Amino acid sequence: MKIAQIAPLIESVPPRFYGGTERVVSYLTEALVAQGHEVTLFASGDSITAANLVPCCTQALRLDFAVTDVVPYYMLMLDKVRSSAAEFDVLHFHIDHFHFPIFRHLPIPSLTTLHGRQDLRDCLPFYAGFSDMPLISISQAQRTPLPHANFAATIHHGLPQDLHEASYRPNGGYLAFIGRISPEKGPVDAIRIAQSLGIPLKIAAKVDRHDESYFREVVQPMLATEGVEFIGEISERDKGPFLRDAVALLFPICWPEPFGLVMIEAMACGTPVLAYRAGAVEEVIDEGVSGMIVDNIDQARIALVQVAAMDRRKVRRRFEERFTARRMATDYVRVYQSFVYRAARPGRSTKHPVNGSARISEDELVSDVNTHAG
Repeated sequence: MKIAQIAPLIESVPPRFYGGTERVVSYLTEALVAQGHEVTLFASGDSITAANLVPCCTQALRLDFAVTDVVPYYMLMLDKVRSSAAEFDVLHFHIDHFHFPIFRHLPIPSLTTLHGRQDLRDCLPFYAGFSDMPLISISQAQRTPLPHANFAATIHHGLPQDLHEASYRPNGGYLAFIGRISPEKGPVDAIRIAQSLGIPLKIAAKVDRHDESYFREVVQPMLATEGVEFIGEISERDKGPFLRDAVALLFPICWPEPFGLVMIEAMACGTPVLAYRAGAVEEVIDEGVSGMIVDNIDQARIALVQVAAMDRRKVRRRFEERFTARRMATDYVRVYQSFVYRAARPGRSTKHPVNGSARISEDELVSDVNTHAG
């Protein structure tokens, strides 16, 4: 198939540091190329890919301090995509909302993976107004605020199987926290959990501009506590050893997490996860196998003993069974094929039954994608 992947421009593909969406786009793109598809990636010029790269800005916009408004760059990118749309079998967008009015009535099939939270009030009228635009959710939990949106499938994220090497006897002796320093990610609870058990905690996280005051006023004073080490933002190369040597990953979120990529990154390293019950956590963690799910600090303190004793080989095996990039790409190809098939049949709608499933009948060349998502 000839597939266009349209990525965010905030980070490169893959990102140099933090950037979950761009990282997933990279994994998907490379897996599709490996499966023999002809893929074109629309992304920042500093992206690295085996696909055909169409640069839409010189470098990742977050790293270009001369950029004050990202919208013009997205408009330029969408113009490039539209001008070459007829060259592709399917257009796959990862950029939220910008493209909806431009590509709504094009004959080329398109779909949009929603990577962020969807519980914001303004999402409801938007998706109601574009009810014919097909969507992919990255978890069933992500769909909850949008019961009437046009979801075609839920496809869980995946990582290259050989991206991270697992460790079955970690020697770091610490708990790991990785992600962003923001209230919803729970760094304060992570520190308190570690402190209550007397286990060192290493925090590898970036601080966005809008979270600087939270970091300075709330988190930074707690970093002076013995046993707490703030490493800052780390690269993909450093992420594997960081997670691999940890006793467990702490994921004490307090928001409707759409997926939680770091959980499967930890699993790939054989590292079990201790997470709060929120968002997609219950879809990703197989309790008692790849981690434990709790509701508060007190429960976390008790559960951590069990988490630390988990069989790390089983953690890695569960990752291989459910969360590889190959599986993710295969699931997406099934959806692509269904859309191409529908587009070739006059009068067929891209509107999908809103019933929480991804079922497309056998005569439409695709089976239930959700059965492959976990």
